[in-house]
Amino acid sequence: MKKGIFIVLEGPDRSGKSTQAELLKKWLEGLGREVVVTREPGGTRLSEQIRKILLDPKSEIEPMTELFLYETSRIKHTLEKILPALKAGKVIISDRYTLSTTAYQGYGRGLDLKTVKTLNRIATLNLKPDVTIVFDIPDRAFTQREKTRPGRDRIERAPDAFRRRVNRAYKLLARRPGMTRVDGGRSIEAIQADIRAKVARLLKN
Repeated sequence: MKKGIFIVLEGPDRSGKSTQAELLKKWLEGLGREVVVTREPGGTRLSEQIRKILLDPKSEIEPMTELFLYETSRIKHTLEKILPALKAGKVIISDRYTLSTTAYQGYGRGLDLKTVKTLNRIATLNLKPDVTIVFDIPDRAFTQREKTRPGRDRIERAPDAFRRRVNRAYKLLARRPGMTRVDGGRSIEAIQADIRAKVARLLKN
């Protein structure tokens, strides 16, 4: 069976993942690859509905409920969008996947990391990305981007202490085996060049 490639971009809110995903898509299409860009939470009709609930500032959601909502969105996303794209031999680029849940709900909310890991495994059917690129954002750049972008969703409105825990978590998680770190504090062009070099090595293999 022909197999596609699964690329995940990870990092704190407003780290530039969406911009980099679109640039990467255009580059890969220029190489003749069929590319699907998606996101979490989201990617399917049901998952997008769950996204609205999760990000609505008016939603009152306990941490464990939040975790299960993310995992519900994820299993639908995996079954309905990611796996069919991979089976068709496409390159799928996802803005977030399981590492986000570990960073936000595990380290950020303080939920048991073993529980998060188990639910991640169940919701993905043991699917793992071919490469996970983690954006390492310096605190100063993170603070500046926060000031210059209007509108904040429920997660972005969380206390600064929560957001700092998440940012520290990503720095820690980027060191795990299989993770690929990029310096997200540079220009858009420099970051994209770094990502393309890493993905090019993946394509050769």
